[in-house]
Amino acid sequence: MSTTKTYMAKASTVDPKWFVVDADNQIVGRLATKIATVLMGKHKPTYTPHVDTGDYVIVVNCDRVKFSGKELAHDSHPYFSSKMLNKGYASYSGYPSGLKVVTAEKKLERGQSTQVLSEAVRRMLPKNKLGRQMLKKLKLFAGPTHEHQSQQPQDMPAHLLP
Repeated sequence: MSTTKTYMAKASTVDPKWFVVDADNQIVGRLATKIATVLMGKHKPTYTPHVDTGDYVIVVNCDRVKFSGKELAHDSHPYFSSKMLNKGYASYSGYPSGLKVVTAEKKLERGQSTQVLSEAVRRMLPKNKLGRQMLKKLKLFAGPTHEHQSQQPQDMPAHLLP
């Protein structure tokens, strides 16, 4: 009679890697699912649900993401679509009638392009302390450069990209 033991990762044995993703011409939702998978560590065979086994992800060119939908002409955004006019991000102040809804178009115009991708990834992570810890491993940059060269990041493998 033989017994099989299930491997459970420990936080002290996890060695996270750093990956770089170029978000230029990528659809927000499809990119966010792949990033959330890497942040949780589900791409590894040592995935353990109650331990943060994920890797760090650096995303550059967040200001050049696109949404699915019909392509429209826009003077400042190269990949503008009809869904950017409809996709809303709500925030509530806590006061009566304190609900504010901002469209994706306004967020991109105001220079808050990193918040669009950050919100998409945040909503795909667990809603607990572990999910908030995982989200801290996401580094977003609007331009083509980033400040994490000393971590020697690698390009994201092709099988982990949309």
